Amino acid sequence: MIGPVAKTLLLALPGLSFLVVFLFMPLVSIVIFSFWRTESYELIADWNIDNYATLFSDVTYLTFLVRSLVMATAVTLTSLLYAWPVAYLIAKHGGRYRLVLILLTAAPFLTGEILRVTALQQILGPIGLINMALGHFGLAPIRALMYSNVASWIGLTYLWMPFMVLAIYLSLLNFDFQLMEVAKVNGARVWRAFFEVAWPLNMAGTVIGCVLVFIPTLGSSLTSQFLGGPNGALYGNILAHQFGATGTWAFGSAMGVLLFAVSLAVTLVLARAVRDFRRAGITIKEG
Repeated sequence: MIGPVAKTLLLALPGLSFLVVFLFMPLVSIVIFSFWRTESYELIADWNIDNYATLFSDVTYLTFLVRSLVMATAVTLTSLLYAWPVAYLIAKHGGRYRLVLILLTAAPFLTGEILRVTALQQILGPIGLINMALGHFGLAPIRALMYSNVASWIGLTYLWMPFMVLAIYLSLLNFDFQLMEVAKVNGARVWRAFFEVAWPLNMAGTVIGCVLVFIPTLGSSLTSQFLGGPNGALYGNILAHQFGATGTWAFGSAMGVLLFAVSLAVTLVLARAVRDFRRAGITIKEG
């Protein structure tokens, strides 16, 4: 007879094997390659830290990383401001149509990313719908809408915002909306009731949404390539360039390790912020 522990291990074995082969091993290989060197598009096992020395000494790469961090922060905050009202209205007033409404927010994912970005080009471009409408009324076109950081910001927000809506919505499913009414009855205004009741009780879902938006935006390359243009390149574009045109896979691996480290650090900081926030709330209640 197989014991319960053995049964659990057997059931977990397929999933665990998948994670080891397709997640853990590729990450380990990237870390190993980052300490090698590339010569004539070939990886050579010559252990050194030259790739990291170049990465941290050349201000260009750090500039692109900072630009990506700023872009990811801007996209996350914009998505947060949009997602909370949408998720709140769907969770509270959606009724039996809540599932349909939340699925509609993810409707763009029924098409490929390239198609969605191309559609944005037709809206934001020099001869796109917005500038054509402005020209119809005799107004000058808005050049900042295309091939700029503004265009990348709009595109990335459009791409990843549904993840924020979904995370907050799932958190609100377990939220008792009567608590908001109780706060209002006791004299709290709408905004105070939100920030002192709804916001803290759904902090975990909010943070998960922020992570789901921040991380993919930080490593994005396709959107900034199509919408940002030459002046809107992000860290992900330079990273993809190492594995493509230049073929410097070892240096690209070092860039990937740095990107992973930054993403992990942001995730840990947000997770600790939620933990400290909950501890503070428990302390206040006990006091």
